[in-house]
Amino acid sequence: MSRPSDYKKLVLVFVLLLALVTLFGSEIASTEPSVAPTGTPPDALPYGLPGPHPTGTQDLMIEGKLPLAATIWYPALPQDIPAEETAYPYEIKLGAPLGMVTIASSAGHATSGAPFDFGQGPYPLVILSPGFAIGAASYGWLAEHLASYGFVVMAPDHRERLDPENELWRSAITRPQDVLTLFAYVDSAVGSGGSLAGLIDPETVAVIGHSYGGYTALAAAGAQIDTSGLKSHCENAVQAEDPAVWLCDMLLPHLVEMAALADLDAVPEGLWPDWSDSRVDAVVPMAGDAFFFGRNGLAEIDVPVLAIGGSLDNDTPLSWGTYPTYKHVASPTKAQLILNDAEHMIFTNVCEAVRWYAKWVAGEFCADSFWDRHQAHDLINHVITAFLLAELKQDAHAAAALAPSAVEFPAVSYEAQGY
Repeated sequence: MSRPSDYKKLVLVFVLLLALVTLFGSEIASTEPSVAPTGTPPDALPYGLPGPHPTGTQDLMIEGKLPLAATIWYPALPQDIPAEETAYPYEIKLGAPLGMVTIASSAGHATSGAPFDFGQGPYPLVILSPGFAIGAASYGWLAEHLASYGFVVMAPDHRERLDPENELWRSAITRPQDVLTLFAYVDSAVGSGGSLAGLIDPETVAVIGHSYGGYTALAAAGAQIDTSGLKSHCENAVQAEDPAVWLCDMLLPHLVEMAALADLDAVPEGLWPDWSDSRVDAVVPMAGDAFFFGRNGLAEIDVPVLAIGGSLDNDTPLSWGTYPTYKHVASPTKAQLILNDAEHMIFTNVCEAVRWYAKWVAGEFCADSFWDRHQAHDLINHVITAFLLAELKQDAHAAAALAPSAVEFPAVSYEAQGY
């Protein structure tokens, strides 16, 4: 998402172009890579290298009143015949009639439908919540990497479309419920004779997410929306003429509808209900929207937190997400990683093949003015993997990699407590 004027232009142009494609043409892929700026990579990233496990991936459909699609990545048995590379589509969800649209793709290494490797299971579960209206496969680079280190990653396909005037407020309620739906599904699937029995340890869980997915991750860990804190934050943003105040405009007029959707009789004056699961052991918001929660709502989190953001992020500025998360969570163990001069979409797939019809708008999703996205992903993989190994597998070597003296990399600002 970008600022309102740019955002609305972007969506209008994108919809018009794709409508023409739908009517008159087929999808033709461009083989031209996205622009690769010259970033400043860190030197030593041991956990940025792939882990020891071959990886597999499958799509799931969780039945219910509102069926929920999801994608799973997992440690897989080695294959006798080398598998073809997986192509991860970079998907944006638009309204009807276009639906899910692929703007680009990138290569992966997970094998679709590969058999589970139960030999070292059950494995900790990592729930990965995508950004608003972005498909789960758009984070295949991260999910696949974590699976190679012995985690099962499950990413829900949140039911929303790229129309924030009608969807942002609704998703603030439905997204945490989607995570609880995943927990219920896992409990059933790991039960006696279940399809995931022996693969997942449902008692050892982390939730990570990007942008609105970061909001979702924080809520899953215990953060609670705070009406008074949200209003105060937005009042200060208006007075300061903060360009991100448009986020408040998308939410505050809909508080009554949000409360009704959450089955509340009225809008709470302070904290809203807790939509967490006690089994969440760690949380990683990447450019996560934390302004919903304020000081009091974030203080409800006491599990380890790794907050990551970019200093050039205009969609979830550091003061709306990463900074307050690190400052206000009650977690005795926490870390904050700032990628200097990184923008909001640095956390999504590399755009190795941009569709011709998306070239006019792909820069919004694919271009990074400073960082080479491959290098940024290596760094993010390193820090997140070390964090999850330390907190979910009690790996002392990984924990040592999170000490401030161990994260003295160029183009990065880092601080930590408890490491």
